[in-house]
Amino acid sequence: MRSVRRFILVTGASSGIGRAVGRRLLAEGHQVIGVSRDIRKFSHGREGFHALELDLADLAALPTQIADIAQRFPELDAVVFSAGIGRFGALEQFSYAQIETLMAVNFTGQAFLARALLPQLKRKARSDLIFIGSEAALKGSRQGAVYCAGKFAVRGFAQALREECGKSGLRVALINPGMVKTEFFDSLAFEPGDHASNYILPEDVAETVSYVLDSRADIVIDEISLSPLNKVVKFKKTDR
Repeated sequence: MRSVRRFILVTGASSGIGRAVGRRLLAEGHQVIGVSRDIRKFSHGREGFHALELDLADLAALPTQIADIAQRFPELDAVVFSAGIGRFGALEQFSYAQIETLMAVNFTGQAFLARALLPQLKRKARSDLIFIGSEAALKGSRQGAVYCAGKFAVRGFAQALREECGKSGLRVALINPGMVKTEFFDSLAFEPGDHASNYILPEDVAETVSYVLDSRADIVIDEISLSPLNKVVKFKKTDR
């Protein structure tokens, strides 16, 4: 248990990386606001946990909803941006609506949330914004134009925001994991290999988030990349 208790909002908290982050932070004694598009996915009643329904793809509704969050939780002093969706393929295979949704969830909705909470967080003696990026933010890949664009945007956004907030107590960090063994790959045609050295666990990312939050208040951990020891991509068999 940590001596410094934080009040932390975690997006995408009902599955994958976000769920692992939320569980880790609760186990360490922090208060956690778990954000999901569907709060029925949460197991309610856990001490220190607050469920919140929010759809990052609904950009028109976000400003009002986020303002309500700031009013309801004035103690909020950290945000972990874990929400994200994956879709891969040649650019011409995407509809305009699919491009819009992918960019909204993977970048624009997160930018809205950060923008709305920034004034509140800057007033804190200590606060953190932690973005879960991706190895896709480091190098563009075939079949990943739209997904990489969203992750590249998050990386540039985090870097610029880090410079803007340098004179306040607000720290901005970015964590770029490689392939994490989660439900993210359930709807995709590929997944990491089967050996434990072929993937990252969501708990590995959660441990890194904890490390960033627990670091000395006078330093900033700007960016961390996590990679499996041996990167192996396995393509799923399709019925023909």
